[in-house]
Amino acid sequence: MLNTKVISLGGSIIAPAAVDVAFLRKLRRTLVEYLEADAERRLILVCGGGAPARDYQRAYRDIVAAEATAEAGDTAGGDGSVTADPEAQDWIGIAATRLNAELIRQLLHRYCVERVIVDPLEVSVFPGRVLVAAGWKPGFSTDYDAVLLAEKFQADSLLNLSNIARVYDADPNTHPEARALEQMSWAELRALVGDTWTPGQNVPFDPVATAYAARIGLTVVVAAGRDTANLLSILNGEVFVGTVIGPA
Repeated sequence: MLNTKVISLGGSIIAPAAVDVAFLRKLRRTLVEYLEADAERRLILVCGGGAPARDYQRAYRDIVAAEATAEAGDTAGGDGSVTADPEAQDWIGIAATRLNAELIRQLLHRYCVERVIVDPLEVSVFPGRVLVAAGWKPGFSTDYDAVLLAEKFQADSLLNLSNIARVYDADPNTHPEARALEQMSWAELRALVGDTWTPGQNVPFDPVATAYAARIGLTVVVAAGRDTANLLSILNGEVFVGTVIGPA
């Protein structure tokens, strides 16, 4: 029986400032080890944008802001109407996810016989043993893409790997007393992340994906992506460090 797992691979661990070559070498070895242990194992990897997405979105906003300032001061009649378009920022971030995804696909090319998936509703078959996906369209994060793919291919789990080891009950950067949680319900996570998606938003799991995962009764594991030994433990169903999010 085929065993399919989905991994939402945060851009913050693929390219936190630049592409993290040392980490990607470890990740590749870990995933190959997992796949080679059982021919029935399949993986879907959904890649985030990381630093390239943030840097290019910031550049866009800075340029647009400068243009707005110039127009506002233009005595020829500028009205300062130039504004940063959220949809434009989303498309810029999506392009970064696709660049990261192509890198991951090439690193695992022996198991991938499909191009990078950019529309989770379009793909209907799972050729090979690894599918690599990227951003889809404005208004939807790669977390949401991962949930859709987990539903479509009846994955037995979804792993959300980023730069945090567990979800906290508050932002630990501003609340030193925040507690790391081993388990939480979707309702608890929705209270934490809200209901609205914002391009470049930094949350454990995006609000749109959270709402849909809750609706279909999906279980998600949030864990530190750089800890590849822990990742292997999760994939193998062993004891691990992370937060399990699911139905109450």
